[in-house]
Amino acid sequence: MPNKEPIGKLISYIHRQNQKRLAKELAPYGIGGGGQHSFLKAILHRPGITQEQLTQQLKFDKATTARSIKQLEASGYIERKPDPDDRRSQLLYPTSKGKEVQPHLQEILDEHNRILTLHLTPEEYDQLISLLHKVSLAHNEE
Repeated sequence: MPNKEPIGKLISYIHRQNQKRLAKELAPYGIGGGGQHSFLKAILHRPGITQEQLTQQLKFDKATTARSIKQLEASGYIERKPDPDDRRSQLLYPTSKGKEVQPHLQEILDEHNRILTLHLTPEEYDQLISLLHKVSLAHNEE
């Protein structure tokens, strides 16, 4: 495919721009970068999830997961509780502060998706999602 812009470059550019906008919008809530919003959203949707399960679900490395969990806990959005079935593991739960921020977080994320897909028809949106999932399969096979 000569003379075509690299797909990875486009995806990277879109990701960086989106992360900058998200960081700016989430700063008033004390939710930082490194995907903290993804971790908080996952914990809100699945209270009692373990750190290991989060790492697998969100496809982040263990260090990024640990750092984000530590920051979310320090900011008062989540809490850790011992796993009664495994003393080495801790279960992650949203705090009342975490639950209170959920609608604001979702509103911000929805608006960013709207901005990202502003120039797409509903059919193009569906096609984009399908194609991105297909492209992501290459990384799952490594």
